[in-house]
Amino acid sequence: MNVLTGTASRIDRAEIASIYHSPLLDLIGRANAVHRAHHDPTDVQVCVLLSIKTGGCPEDCAYCSQAARYNTNVDPQGLMKLEDVTAAAQKAKASGATRFCMGAAWREVRSGPQFDRVLEMIRTVNSEGLEVCCTLGMVTPEQAVAMKEAGLYAYNHNLDTSAAHYDQVIHTRTYEDRLKTLDAVRNAGISVCCGGILGLGETDEDRIDLLTTLANLPEPPESVPVNALVAVDGTPLEGSPKVSVWSMLRMIATARIIMPNAMVRLSAGRLEMPESEQALCFLAGANSIFAGDKLLTTPNPSVDRDSAMLATLGLTPRVSSVSSQATASSCSSPSNPAGASCCDGQGQAH
Repeated sequence: MNVLTGTASRIDRAEIASIYHSPLLDLIGRANAVHRAHHDPTDVQVCVLLSIKTGGCPEDCAYCSQAARYNTNVDPQGLMKLEDVTAAAQKAKASGATRFCMGAAWREVRSGPQFDRVLEMIRTVNSEGLEVCCTLGMVTPEQAVAMKEAGLYAYNHNLDTSAAHYDQVIHTRTYEDRLKTLDAVRNAGISVCCGGILGLGETDEDRIDLLTTLANLPEPPESVPVNALVAVDGTPLEGSPKVSVWSMLRMIATARIIMPNAMVRLSAGRLEMPESEQALCFLAGANSIFAGDKLLTTPNPSVDRDSAMLATLGLTPRVSSVSSQATASSCSSPSNPAGASCCDGQGQAH
C-alpha cells in the first residue's frame, strides 16, 4: 500500500525525494503529525542488546570493529554459554526489560551445533516472557523457520546504504544477499528490522535510494534503525566526520512519513548526541532507543542517563508485545522509566 496515495502502488522515488528535501521545520512538523496519528507520542521502546559471539567476522564491512581483517580493540570471543545468556536475559527482565536481542559476528548462520545452541538460547529467552530478537548475518529460509518455531519474535538485517553505494562499503556480501535474507525472515513470519547507517560516505541521493528500497519492500519493515556511524579506529572509516543532527532528522522524519506504522529506531551514535538533539529526533518521529553502556562493541549512554532524559521529556517505555501482563507493573515503575526494552537493531548495524 502506498501510504501517500492510499493505493496499492509503489511509493515513487521522486515523491520521497520531495519529502526528504522539503524545508526542515516543515518536514519535522509533518513527520510529527504522522507519528501522532499512528503511535502514542509518549511511547518509546528501549532496546537491550547482547553480543553472544564477538569479533572474528570474515566480512569486510568498512565500519565494523568486529571484522577480523581490521586491527581494532575488539577481543574476539566465542559463542556464549547458555547459562550466561540466560543470566543476562534474567538481569534485563529484572531491570524492567521486555525485549532482548542477541547479536553474533557471523557472515551467515551455519546449521549445526552452534546454530542449535542459538535455537536453545531463543527458546530459553522466550520462556522468560521476553520478546526475542536476533541478528546473526545471513540466514536461509529453513533456518528462519527454525528460529520462528523456537520463539524468535524479530530479526535484524540492515541494508546499510543504497544499492549504488554499497560496494564502496562492503565487498564480501552483495545487496541481493541481504534482500534474500529479508525475504527468508519475512516468509517465516518473523518481524523484520531493517535500516541503515549514515556517515558511510554516501550522498543525500543514496539516503533517498535506501529509503525508497525500504518503503517498497514486499512489506515495509516493522522496525527501521537509523544509525549514525561510530568511526572506529582501525577500520577503513576511522576519522570520518560526525554525522550532523540535521542529516539524522531528515532521515528519521522521512522514514516516519513514508513508513508510518514502523518503529523508527534512533540507534548507534547517540553517545555523541546531546539530549537536545535526541529530543528533536523524537519530535521528528523516532520512537525507540537502546539501553545499556554498550551496543555490541560500541559505547552507548548509560541507563541512568537515558532514564533521566526520558523522564525529562515525559516519555514512557513501551510494553512488550508478548508479555504485557507480566511486565506492565515493572515497565510503569516511576523508579525505572527506561525499564522496557527492545532490540531490533545492532550497535553498529550490519
